[in-house]
Amino acid sequence: MTDATTGSRRLWTVVTPMPAPVLTALARQAEDAGFTGIFAPQVLGPPFVPLAAAAAVTERILLASGIAIAAARSPFETAMAAIDLDRISGGRFVLGLGASVHAWSSGIFGAPPHRPVAHLRETVAAVRHIVRGAHRGLEPFEGEWYRADFEQLQPTAPPLREEIPIWIAALRAPLVRLAAAVADGVMGHPMWSVEWAVEHMQPEFLAALEQAGRRRRDVEVNLWFWAAPGTDRKAAIDDARPTMAFYGGIAQYEPFFAAHGFADVARRLQQGVRAGDFQSVAHLVPDEMVETFVALGEPAEVRARLAPAFAFADSLCVVSPAYGLPPEKVLGYSMAIAQSLGG
Repeated sequence: MTDATTGSRRLWTVVTPMPAPVLTALARQAEDAGFTGIFAPQVLGPPFVPLAAAAAVTERILLASGIAIAAARSPFETAMAAIDLDRISGGRFVLGLGASVHAWSSGIFGAPPHRPVAHLRETVAAVRHIVRGAHRGLEPFEGEWYRADFEQLQPTAPPLREEIPIWIAALRAPLVRLAAAVADGVMGHPMWSVEWAVEHMQPEFLAALEQAGRRRRDVEVNLWFWAAPGTDRKAAIDDARPTMAFYGGIAQYEPFFAAHGFADVARRLQQGVRAGDFQSVAHLVPDEMVETFVALGEPAEVRARLAPAFAFADSLCVVSPAYGLPPEKVLGYSMAIAQSLGG
């Protein structure tokens, strides 16, 4: 498997908040194994905390928020967190931003009404404005959702880098196009199938690059996929059902699942999510839905399933299904992924 622009194979992994001895051991293990980078996601808490812990025990591996929900905090706080993590890591931080879904950004984090794509574009502009200029004194920023005069802001210490890479997470075409136009990278949603990424998202991305007058090498393409390698295919499918139920039950994702032929399943899963118990409907996820979105089987089968993604991708982040599974099982799948794709 070689990537779309350099001919190399670059792999990322994920860490989440966990006891320090486990988190730091996983970070060191990923660096020693030759992974390109480590993501920390924001499901509820901010992604910056586990990344700071990982930065303290590593030297070379990149560290990225995957993702920080843009509407969950002020662009000023996001920019300052990026500056801090870039300094802590010695210039290894990548700011991954995403819009999330309305039920999360507004229904849980309480963000005021906003248009997600336009809001994310504005957030990217505001963060760059702050990172580049906070140490010199900032001109006011007048956006639709973020306005600040910075009159009382005292110049900060210079950032380690005035240009911290910003990657945008995308589920559907509008955010793919936004990333191609304004970002340093795009992160594919883990609910993309390999075929969906290559056949549907790649043309959108390339067309938007051309329209923006940018070169392919200007934007990193990092695609996320689920994998549950192992000899017991039935057990792996059962383990993956709760993760499929969690994502399939989010109403805003229904058109995406409909495009893959699972509209009726998604509507049934939404009932469980609305009741606050996605695991109660996990049994409704058919085997075919798991096999569409999760790479299964022996290492060679997993590699073969994911290999076509490198026609589009510069790097992959391959993760274990996690919802409804005990930590030791997630760790077991994560180790199997590393063994399947490493080397």
